[in-house]
Amino acid sequence: MTATNAAAAAAESDAEARSILERAAAASFPPLHAVHHLLSVGVCVRCIFRMFGAFSHACSCASLTVSFFHSFLEEHDDSAKGGPCSCLSTDESCCSICFGILLPTCHQDEGVVPFDDISRIDIITSMVSQAIQREGYQIDGFSLEISLPAVVAANERAIRLYMKEKYGSENWFKDEMFSQQTMSAKEGLRLLIAPSLEKQLGVKHGNNSFRIRLTYTHDDASLKLKSLLPNDSNRKRKAESREGNDTRRNSTYDDKQTLSEADSFIHKSLQGIQDKEFCSLFKLPPEKVSKPCHLVISFLRSPIYIGGRYLKLSRNVSQSCWIIDDERMGEASVEEIIKESVCAISRGDGYKFHAAGREDIDVRMLGSGRPFLIEVLNVRSIPSAIEIQQISDKINSSEKKHVRIRNLKLVDNEIWAMMREGEAEKQKQYAALIWTSSPLTDDDLQKISVINDMEIVQNTPIRVLHRRSPLERKRIIHWMEIEKVEGSSNYYLLHLCTQAGTYIKEFVHGDLGRTNPSIGSMLRCRAEILQLDVTDVKMDLLQ
Repeated sequence: MTATNAAAAAAESDAEARSILERAAAASFPPLHAVHHLLSVGVCVRCIFRMFGAFSHACSCASLTVSFFHSFLEEHDDSAKGGPCSCLSTDESCCSICFGILLPTCHQDEGVVPFDDISRIDIITSMVSQAIQREGYQIDGFSLEISLPAVVAANERAIRLYMKEKYGSENWFKDEMFSQQTMSAKEGLRLLIAPSLEKQLGVKHGNNSFRIRLTYTHDDASLKLKSLLPNDSNRKRKAESREGNDTRRNSTYDDKQTLSEADSFIHKSLQGIQDKEFCSLFKLPPEKVSKPCHLVISFLRSPIYIGGRYLKLSRNVSQSCWIIDDERMGEASVEEIIKESVCAISRGDGYKFHAAGREDIDVRMLGSGRPFLIEVLNVRSIPSAIEIQQISDKINSSEKKHVRIRNLKLVDNEIWAMMREGEAEKQKQYAALIWTSSPLTDDDLQKISVINDMEIVQNTPIRVLHRRSPLERKRIIHWMEIEKVEGSSNYYLLHLCTQAGTYIKEFVHGDLGRTNPSIGSMLRCRAEILQLDVTDVKMDLLQ
């Protein structure tokens, strides 16, 4: 922006500020003597306007500073004609309600960030823009989230009650105006910052999956406030006990959790305090402060979901990473193979693997594959269709040929719910190589093949009792076909379709009678399963 354009923009902003003040003065609301008094106790210009509900767009006017306001008051208030306004000495860096959030002034990790006039907002938006570039986010819009310390709400209530005490007998003062007209400090800050962010980032503010979060804290004021609230000592003792019993938690997480718990406690406590008790506990008006809030800028994008179907071609690959006694089971896992390629392109902070059921490590997943989703957290960029295809090509061209994927695509989170809902109802088809202790007759083969929708009862298998509750489950065997393996009298290939959740291995050998009936009990011989493949997962998802 050239110097001429900058001067023109400043002049336009000044004209807007003057128009706002003239309209407020013409309405005589709030009265100028009340405005003077609020300024003298440290309330900033924007908090005055938002608390009285007068011209809410004043919050977005960058020129509406204390010094500009003072100049206007000296011109229009007869009581100020005789000399300097008594509230001109007010420190405009921190407000006794919002701690300067609406000016805005803040502390960063490197110290206090100074602001001058219109550049105040521009510096914060510039900090946001630089952090987005540093983190490597690609964005097409943003939503703005703001977190303010609970002490701001307490200060606002203290000023309201102070005003009621001081001006409650005057005709212009109406107590209900605060609840009906007051704009929250959070909304005022959003009106102030969002337009500047739109201009700086070149994208629109609205309901977007990419969220900019401004978290303001003021430790000194928050600690002081907590000490004044009832039952704080009990809460503090519980917090200290909880901290002492869990020293393994990450310190950053602890700080955020403690802050969240403290603010939640303060808000809840304040809601339960009547005005009379509040006045006895807190100083009215609240004390002026010289230290502004600390600001932390963070970003978060809603999870994205990449789904498809996977085929597992190896009998030495688990679905997810499997470690027993610090020893890895199998060569690799489906989850790790897919995740490695997905995260390399999407650049997320983490991932979660979801599948429609699972197969044992020694069971292959063939046919059309098993539906799966990769939920990628806080991605820096949303993969394009070309990049999704690159992920698929990389996995499918791997020399090890452990896993192949089909129909990989970006999907919405509704697929996750549909996958969970359909999981219990789906049917699954299998092919099993079995051995029987005695050769089967043609009648035996016919007996198996005519079965249709047979109900079986399965107790939790012995092999999984260490990790699953002992339950009795009823399952349906929809159909079966059995054929001899050429050149052998004791080996057979069993094809079957079952209800989801059926333990196929136990259905073959009976699990010492815990599955009834079983192939062994129906054929009156010993039956063992040697190899098992899943040949189809019947779900209308990610086909």
